[in-house]
Amino acid sequence: MTFTNGASLKWLPVEDLVLDRSNPRIARLLEMFDGEVTEERMQLALGAEVEQTNGETTYHSLRVSIQTNRGIIHPVIVNDCADGQVVIEGNTRTLIYKEFKKKGVDGDWETIPCLVHQDLMQPEIDAIRLQAHLVGPRQWDPYSKAKYLYFLRNSQHLTWEQVIDFCGGQANQAKVYVAAYEDMEEHYRSVIDSDDQFDVTRFSAFAELQAPRVKQALLENGYDEKDFARWVRDKLVFPLNTVRRLPAILGDESAKETFLRDGARAAMRELERTPQDELIQGATLHQLASEISRRILQMSYAELNRLRRDIVSAEVAALTDARDNLDELCTDLAGE
Repeated sequence: MTFTNGASLKWLPVEDLVLDRSNPRIARLLEMFDGEVTEERMQLALGAEVEQTNGETTYHSLRVSIQTNRGIIHPVIVNDCADGQVVIEGNTRTLIYKEFKKKGVDGDWETIPCLVHQDLMQPEIDAIRLQAHLVGPRQWDPYSKAKYLYFLRNSQHLTWEQVIDFCGGQANQAKVYVAAYEDMEEHYRSVIDSDDQFDVTRFSAFAELQAPRVKQALLENGYDEKDFARWVRDKLVFPLNTVRRLPAILGDESAKETFLRDGARAAMRELERTPQDELIQGATLHQLASEISRRILQMSYAELNRLRRDIVSAEVAALTDARDNLDELCTDLAGE
C-alpha cells in the first residue's frame, strides 16, 4: 500500500531495522555511556527514561499491551536510506519486538508493520518526530522536547519561524522551552555532583523561571540563576509551580527568611498569615470572578501605573497567580 506522501506500508523483518541512536528522548542517557551503544543499552535507557504510573513504567505497560494484543496497532515509521532501514518513530515498539523474538515469546515477532519512506532529508525527519511527540498523542517529556528544540535551533540552525511551524504555531512555548533548557544545562548541571543526580523532572521549574517578573525578582533581591538552581536542587522550590510565587516571597522579608530555611510551601503559608475576610471566604467562584472583572474594568490609569511600578509586589503576584490558575481552569473546561 502506497500513501500520497510516497510512504509505503510494509511488514519488514524486525532484525533488519536499525534503531535510532539519536532518539531525543533517550539521547541524554546514551551520552553517558562509554563505548558502543548496544540494543541492550538502548533498552535500559528507554525503560529508565519513561515516567512511572501506578508503580510501573510506561515501557512495561506498552510491553504487556503488545504481548497481550500480539502486535501493534500503529506502524512504526522507517527511513530507508544509506544507513539502512532506520526507525525514526517507534523505537520502543521495535525494541520490544526484538526482545520478544530473542526470548522466544509466544507470537509472531519476525516482522513488524512499518510506514516506509525513501531517503528522507533531515527537515522531513524532524517534522515527523515533532508531529508525533511535540503535538501528537505520544508526546515526549518536557525536557526531551526542549532538548530537541534546542538541537534544531542551535545545531540544525533552523529559524524561529521554522521551529515554531514544526511545533504547530506554539511560538511562546518553543522559545520558553529552549531558554529553560539552556538555563537548566548551564546552571542546574553545575550545582549537582554527577550526571546521575540530573533530574529532568525539575525542568518545569526552569520553564517557570523564564517569566520576566521572576527573573526580575531574583535580580532585585540580589540572587541569580545559579542561586535558583541550588534552590531547585535542594527542593526549596517545591512543588515546582511555586516558582511563580517567588516575586511575592522574595519581596517579603519574613517570607523570604522562611523560604531560605524551610522552602516555598512554608513561605507561602507565611504570606497568607493574615486572616482572610470571612465574606470573601464565603463567596462563590462565580461571585469572585465577576467582582474581579468589574474591578479591572473600573481600574483607573493611575492605579494601573502604580501596579506597573511595583511589578514584583505581592499584589501583582496574586493577580498573576489568579490569571495562571484561571487559564488552566478555562483550558480544562474547554477540554483542550
